[in-house]
Amino acid sequence: MKELLQKLTETGDEIYAKICEVTSVDIENQTADLQPLDGSSQILDAYLQVAENGVFVEPKIGSLVACVFVTKETAIVVNHSEIKQFQIKIEKTEFKIDKEGFLLKKENETLAKLMTDLLQEIQKMKFTTYAGGPTLTLLNKPKFIEIENRFKKFLKED
Repeated sequence: MKELLQKLTETGDEIYAKICEVTSVDIENQTADLQPLDGSSQILDAYLQVAENGVFVEPKIGSLVACVFVTKETAIVVNHSEIKQFQIKIEKTEFKIDKEGFLLKKENETLAKLMTDLLQEIQKMKFTTYAGGPTLTLLNKPKFIEIENRFKKFLKED
């Protein structure tokens, strides 16, 4: 990201910022159109994210943002008064939060799927017992061990 910002600023133009209202958001292109509060011309296609991986913040339409110009033509949104979604991607690991909840994903595994599988196996618990005696064996123990191993691969302990 440092190299990308250096390339964008190689023109020698002075960097400055404006406080703006968000007028529209293009999720696919990760840009926003902004109206500066100082009454100057609308800023079109300000970047919401500098690189594919990293932090992506979608501002709410109508919210205020700080917009930094790295050249006369290139603007990046760097701060937000209200957000619609927040997402971090680091290679194959992703964390996303919005009003519906949050997603924690690593490769093809999600925390929601792990929890669902665990709860389903708990509901299916079956034991062998002596007639009227103590419980001897949890019959679906291998499934619990499998889910435990998936959790270990998915979550960090530290």
